[in-house]
Amino acid sequence: MPTALSPVTASDHWTAAHGFLLFDTAIGRCGVAWSERGVVGVQLPEVDDRRTAARLLANIPGVARESPPPAAVRAAVDCIVALLSGEAVDLSFVVLDTDRVPVFDRRVYEAARLIPPGATRTYGEVAHLAGARREARAVGQALGRNPFAIVVPCHRVVAADGRLGGFSAHGGAETKRRLLAIEGVSLPTAATLF
Repeated sequence: MPTALSPVTASDHWTAAHGFLLFDTAIGRCGVAWSERGVVGVQLPEVDDRRTAARLLANIPGVARESPPPAAVRAAVDCIVALLSGEAVDLSFVVLDTDRVPVFDRRVYEAARLIPPGATRTYGEVAHLAGARREARAVGQALGRNPFAIVVPCHRVVAADGRLGGFSAHGGAETKRRLLAIEGVSLPTAATLF
């Protein structure tokens, strides 16, 4: 069994078909849902637990029940909690169930997962890494649909002019700025751009 901050090995199996869990972090209660193939969703805090769970489960196939997570999900949750507490934690070990994710979005998410904590990339840079050099706008749209918040660190993708760009989580750009600040990234405010 992995420790709280160790990667999951190939011998760690998913033990529950569909389940979800709400868990406490430094920014509020987040959620994670899983299938027998991996994590199918990660949700940042909403206004309350009911809304967090509803948004988490809105696009998940099948019936997910709140339940204790398998070891692989528990390790992912522990690392998300650590990351949101300011630790530089690598979440690349988290297995994602991307069966229902469009191919282009998968490529974008794989590219975004290469951005380490404390760093940012532009939408154009992520487009280039995803093999879609001139598709920065499409990258932004794919990141706006990201069902794996934090694990696919869409908050680390910013506009080419230094602005934050969009963010679809509750709180919008301010939540994005807060997540980046937790990781030690300081971005200019609108007043310093001109």
